[in-house]
Amino acid sequence: MDIQHIRNFSIVAHIDHGKSTLADRMLELTGTIDKRNAKDQILDTMDIERERGITIKASSVTMAYEHAGETYMLNLIDTPGHVDFGYEVSRSLAACEGALLVVDASQGIQAQTLANAYLATEAGAEILGVINKVDLPAAQPELVAEEIEHVLGIRKNECFRISAKTGIGVKDLLDAVCELLPPPADRQEEPTRALIYDSHYDDYRGAIAYVRVFSGSLKVRQKIRLMGEGTAYLITELGKFRPDMRPVEQLGTGEVGYVIANIRNLGDVRIGDTVTDDLRPAPDALKGYKPPMQMVFSDFYPGNNTEYPRLRAAFERLALNDASFSFAPQNSQALGFGFRCGFLGLLHMEIVQERLERENDIDVVQTAPTVSYELLLRDGTVKRIDSPSELPDRTMVEEIREPYVRLEVITTTDTIGGVMKLA
Repeated sequence: MDIQHIRNFSIVAHIDHGKSTLADRMLELTGTIDKRNAKDQILDTMDIERERGITIKASSVTMAYEHAGETYMLNLIDTPGHVDFGYEVSRSLAACEGALLVVDASQGIQAQTLANAYLATEAGAEILGVINKVDLPAAQPELVAEEIEHVLGIRKNECFRISAKTGIGVKDLLDAVCELLPPPADRQEEPTRALIYDSHYDDYRGAIAYVRVFSGSLKVRQKIRLMGEGTAYLITELGKFRPDMRPVEQLGTGEVGYVIANIRNLGDVRIGDTVTDDLRPAPDALKGYKPPMQMVFSDFYPGNNTEYPRLRAAFERLALNDASFSFAPQNSQALGFGFRCGFLGLLHMEIVQERLERENDIDVVQTAPTVSYELLLRDGTVKRIDSPSELPDRTMVEEIREPYVRLEVITTTDTIGGVMKLA
């Protein structure tokens, strides 16, 4: 595929503004799935996602689209909308050149609309404004377009009006993706560098890394090196998501897909690591990702019919698929050996608990969630603690600092008075 005909983009939005539905329509219009196999939230593969109606994990799919007599490769990464999964969004955007910022025509700009717009800007992605649900009786597309222009700086006449549910305007949006979003930089002659932006574990094939190739290429039977750990492996299978896993012989510059190399050591695959050629390695690694900051902490202990080693194995697999989750050994006099776990928020904690129990068939005992505190000790040092049990003797502590929220409220002028009273 000519690199000028490749487009890598994400769909970002506030929760329930129509990201997954828009992805469904795109898959149908490009013929990636036929109507016989079509279903709602097709990129949401976990049962929890379908039950709750939210996207938890970013999902990738490669589509072929005919535009102006040319075939384009569109690599779409559908992202979550809830604030607890913002780290998934930032990882996805790092693998893309463009982003579709979707806004509900009846609700306008919401908190995560802004947060995701800032993430896209920081990632250097070209942003296309998309006003969705224009078919609703309460839709106010012109008013929302003015709001987008005023708050985000995207001209109102450049926003696309669509209905992801009915398909209105989606074809025009696909044409715009081909015309307005930039192709990847042409680095085909440079040493191979591919960014691992996600991964999961398969019992039969080991760790499967999801990669975006930034330079050079990856081929089946090629010996690769994971630059973070310095370990070498032989590629046994490459493929793309269409949306199921389809093997290919090669992934070129700008392409997105998966790598299987019989990686059995889970610690070797790290999100944000760089894959390079073992014989002709790149001089330096890609930038990678800023480590996430966990905000909520809770202890997990083995429940009935669950042993400690089995719980550890379950945590290791989950951490491979969810880089924003952390765990460390913990010991309790009452509950025995367990783990101190960090999460981005309460919903994230709830989802992790459900995934542990469902995907690994184990029982866990969970303690009440807490947040981090900062201690200023009398010797001038600052210490961060995640549990009351970590508090030192009170005579050693000068200050105890608790978290606070910096809040930005965007509202219409006629409601400012009421908001100030609440504050």
